[in-house]
Amino acid sequence: MLQAKNLTKQYGDFKALDALNLDIKAGEIYCLLGANGAGKSTTINLFLGFIAPSSGSVSVAGLDVAAQNLETKKHLAYIPENLMLYPMLTGLENLAYFAGLANKKYTENQLVGFLTEAGLQSEAHQKRVGAYSKGMRQKVGIAIALAKDAKVLLLDEPTSGLDPQASNEFSSLLLKLKDKGVATLMATHDIFRAKQIGTHIGIMKQGNLVKSFKTELVSFQDLEQVYLETIK
Repeated sequence: MLQAKNLTKQYGDFKALDALNLDIKAGEIYCLLGANGAGKSTTINLFLGFIAPSSGSVSVAGLDVAAQNLETKKHLAYIPENLMLYPMLTGLENLAYFAGLANKKYTENQLVGFLTEAGLQSEAHQKRVGAYSKGMRQKVGIAIALAKDAKVLLLDEPTSGLDPQASNEFSSLLLKLKDKGVATLMATHDIFRAKQIGTHIGIMKQGNLVKSFKTELVSFQDLEQVYLETIK
């Protein structure tokens, strides 16, 4: 569902990403760990088509992002660290608007169902998003992914700034999407969450993917040690 082949992004003499190879299948959650500037967000932005690769290729659902950028958007949802929603609209109205952009038409009851499935309490559905906590906004993001029937989820530090309960709730939602066959790529600093929900973990440094392994094959203690040694 998500594939990068020798994906490289260069700015002058600086390589933000150097020959990255990734293959993330349906139902997998790949967590990218690394310090700031390691290349995590660059990777996400290349999959989104926000920036063009210097060389190599990147595809979503079998579609080349460079050649079929608009078509790939139909298959994915994106939740950044700070999800931009319309603060004067309610959660329900925001969901209806973004579902409409994806050419999806739903009844109000169906939209309520998506918000409920995403864990947003019913009393918040008709409240303006400007009064929402970050965790509540992230749940609207999950509801948008559900409404779009997205097969791919791209996340850039989605749990940053969330309290432990909200972070745990968000992780549970990602696992539900995993069970639906959604392929997820998440850039994060959170080693604990990566170990908790990831099926695969990669560690990046200076634009290079220096470690990559199945999560089940490494303990949290070993993961922490490898991570700390890598980012020195």
